[in-house]
Amino acid sequence: MSFVKFQLVVDCADPNRLAHFWAEALGYRIEPPPSGFENWWSYWRSRGLADEENYDGDDSIVDPSGAGPRIWFHQVPERKVVRNRLHLDLGASGGQEVPLATRKERIEAEAVRLVRLGATRVEVLHEPGLDHYAVGMEDPEGNEFDVN
Repeated sequence: MSFVKFQLVVDCADPNRLAHFWAEALGYRIEPPPSGFENWWSYWRSRGLADEENYDGDDSIVDPSGAGPRIWFHQVPERKVVRNRLHLDLGASGGQEVPLATRKERIEAEAVRLVRLGATRVEVLHEPGLDHYAVGMEDPEGNEFDVN
């Protein structure tokens, strides 16, 4: 089986805002422009991209370890109108071997941190008697994600 390298692409209105939010949320960093270019605008312009199709701001993030996928925030004119077909689950709990009370504390702490960054808390995902706890959230543009 061969490995296929991929990037995640998020359609959005404000790539710079989402790039900075998700970089902080995931421990990623803003992707610097290629060597020899002051910014991505000048890089893409040198490649022939028309100015009206270019974006002037940060619009991609990368995992500093190189293990995770690149994430590109693609500016589009239309707003999000329906539920995501794909969402991220951010693992903050430490895993199933950690007691539920401890997992809940860790998840709640991470949810509070993400709200400070601009996320919105939507709902708690927990049923009494079930060994699972998560918080449903939205990023600054309303894209759903969970902290578990």
